[in-house]
Amino acid sequence: MSFNKTIGIALSFVGLLVGAGFATGQEVVQYFTSFGVSGVWGIIVAGLIMALAGTVFLQLGSYFHASAHSDVFRHVTHPIISRFLDVCVIFTLFAVGLVMLAGAGSNLSQQFGIDAWIGSAIMVVLVLVAGMLDVDKVSQVIGALTPLIIIAVLGVGIHALLNMPADPVESMDIAAQTESPINNWLVSALNYCGLALILAVSMSLVIGGDNISPREAGWGGLIGGISYAILMGIAGFVLLMRPDAAGSDIPMLTLVNEINPTLGLLMAITIYLMIFNTAIGMFYALGKRLTSTRPHLYRPVFIVGTLVGFAFSFVGFKELMGSVYPVLGYLGIVMVAVLVAAWLRGLSKIQDESIRRDRIRALLALKLHPDKEYDEKFDEEIGQHVVDSNMEDEALYEELVTEVTEKLDADEDVDFSLDDFDEDAHDVTDYTELDGVEEGRSDEEIAEFLEDTVKNIDEEPTASK
Repeated sequence: MSFNKTIGIALSFVGLLVGAGFATGQEVVQYFTSFGVSGVWGIIVAGLIMALAGTVFLQLGSYFHASAHSDVFRHVTHPIISRFLDVCVIFTLFAVGLVMLAGAGSNLSQQFGIDAWIGSAIMVVLVLVAGMLDVDKVSQVIGALTPLIIIAVLGVGIHALLNMPADPVESMDIAAQTESPINNWLVSALNYCGLALILAVSMSLVIGGDNISPREAGWGGLIGGISYAILMGIAGFVLLMRPDAAGSDIPMLTLVNEINPTLGLLMAITIYLMIFNTAIGMFYALGKRLTSTRPHLYRPVFIVGTLVGFAFSFVGFKELMGSVYPVLGYLGIVMVAVLVAAWLRGLSKIQDESIRRDRIRALLALKLHPDKEYDEKFDEEIGQHVVDSNMEDEALYEELVTEVTEKLDADEDVDFSLDDFDEDAHDVTDYTELDGVEEGRSDEEIAEFLEDTVKNIDEEPTASK
């Protein structure tokens, strides 16, 4: 298993979850610290669910080699439910987009004292302009701000630890006086998970689909989920110890301003840019999804969707979060339940497939390494694994060949060049000519075959002498 890949996947998953809502601190206040001590248990429950969901989302995405969330929905559930989940994601894109426009106004209003609608209007202009440009590049640049939010949360956490209130229990009791849109701490924790995960599901499945190994993807999701749970715990601790900040629209901004006004200014700008990143992501994806069959209509649909969102944003940031987010959370709970159930049903197949793909990769690494001895009889095993895979034969083989050759090319100690590589000369995909390769094996036969042939996939296979 590649450690670097696993960590990269984990960081990507954390980046999806640490959005503008988390950065403001308002989500943590409404869903957790408003319950006082019980909110701590809520954070623990939510953290466990995030770790599980990270594993499920990333592994399913990898197993189905997903390029869109619909690829997975279509495979794991009934067409009607799949369509329902797709509609839920579409609704989420619009709802969160309009909440972000409202949040942009609250952010600038709190920091600079200007009318909230001005900050929202500036955000609308930025979103409309970016939506006409190369949004992916803009979003990637702003996405680099995620580590700054993580650093800010850690910094505020250390500051709160060094400046503990005289009576922490009293502080938590004060925090519990904050109004919450949900009356029960457990339901609130579940609702928050549904909200966060319905926002992250599309890109999580795609990120998983970009990784050929379900095992690596699953570990990345697990580590990412645990990491996010830790950040959520730190933010919850801070806001329980400083309940006075919970009354503001942007609690985290209030706390950073109290530490240092200059840092507060930087935090305000960072949060505003993260809100922009989330808003453009929501409205851009909404426009593309609604015009998937008529792409020439993207621009007018994108513009109208953004302006309608701006009109709704006048309701107010806290008010919208208190009414819109719980609805999204309940929809998210349904989605998570469907995906977790599908993952549990297919877990043994996912594990077999992970071993299968890792074995092919290990054999290809031996086959294509210029300094290693390779017995061509392994072509038969590669062919058998490729045929037995749930992925299309050519897609799986080409994906793994690309991964192996790029790794060899990047290794300065190996005399291998991608420019000189002839894929056709190493092709083993004419499976019908390989003796012993048969399609239609049962799951039990496949499992037995894998158990016999794959003893330790992390070690290089040894060629026969």
